Amino acid sequence: MEDSAHPKRAVTVADVAKAAKVSKATAARVLGGYGVVSAKITDQVMAAAAALEYRPNELARSMSTGRSGIIGVVVGDIENAFFSLAVRGISDAARLAGFNVIIANSGEELDAEKSAVDLLIGKRVDGLIVTPARCDSIDHLQHVLRAGVPLVLFDRAIPELDVDAVTGDDRDAAITATRHLIEQGHRRLAYVSAMDAEGGGFTEIGRISNSAVRERVEGFVSVLTKAGLPNPLHYVRLGATDQQQTDGVIKRLLSDSAPPTALLASDSLVGLRIFKSLQSLGLSIPHDMSMISFLDADWTSVTVPPITIVDQRVYEMGKLAGERLIARIERTPLAVERLRVSTSLVLRGSVAAIGRETY
Repeated sequence: MEDSAHPKRAVTVADVAKAAKVSKATAARVLGGYGVVSAKITDQVMAAAAALEYRPNELARSMSTGRSGIIGVVVGDIENAFFSLAVRGISDAARLAGFNVIIANSGEELDAEKSAVDLLIGKRVDGLIVTPARCDSIDHLQHVLRAGVPLVLFDRAIPELDVDAVTGDDRDAAITATRHLIEQGHRRLAYVSAMDAEGGGFTEIGRISNSAVRERVEGFVSVLTKAGLPNPLHYVRLGATDQQQTDGVIKRLLSDSAPPTALLASDSLVGLRIFKSLQSLGLSIPHDMSMISFLDADWTSVTVPPITIVDQRVYEMGKLAGERLIARIERTPLAVERLRVSTSLVLRGSVAAIGRETY
């Protein structure tokens, strides 16, 4: 039985060399994958390494090769199915290229994001994929570039940074969803987002620091404006950050002198919270309120009725971001781009057609 008070010493290159009956330099060449060594000696060294359960010192390897073989990923909210799917796509792309992934969760907090970026740079990652909590605070991301670390933005774009960004077609997606509601006769439409409302309220689109939210609100408002509806910002609501806050948002919308008849949820977590809020108030979908949510999360297809959704193809977005970062790490000559992944509207049972007499 192993003595827990005296843990087993880590196996070194020298241990492997001794077991394989070769020099330490020869063992290092085999284990490090450099230099020229005969097939027979390579087999001896690898057999000895396997028998001893040798694990390479990644820090030492990174210092000698300039590569850690690790990609850092900072996401906004790992609880959100959107980011879980994205990380899977990123990880699959990384694994195929021989990279490992370290994931950090910012919780959509700028300070947490800065700390995560600093930590990952300190771990000597070969590149970073970041979902910026704010698109108007970029000093820490500029520091990444100054450090010579390749950077790709995910889900949100920052034109002031000369880096690739992989996003959805957020504005067009919101336009498509909002048009569908308009075509079904709705004239009082609300857009609800989890983004924190600065100062407790919403004032103007240009002040929204999250580019994805801003572009979706722009698309939403553009359709209402084109339809000739008054005050298109009236039903835009931010701050649905948890169930309690969402309950408050929905109650305030419903207490309006002319409450909305349809809601567009900015993501699947917000959509689920809205669904629960309406249930708790005894309201049914779509009889009392029509609803569309971004993202084809599992819950949207098992509710009664199932929820009409904007299918964002998030796995493909993550995979594309991973591939783009790897190309940057490998110094593949590519123009800096914003790569938009198209979305589609999946019609289910959560939107009812209404007549003008409703108004």
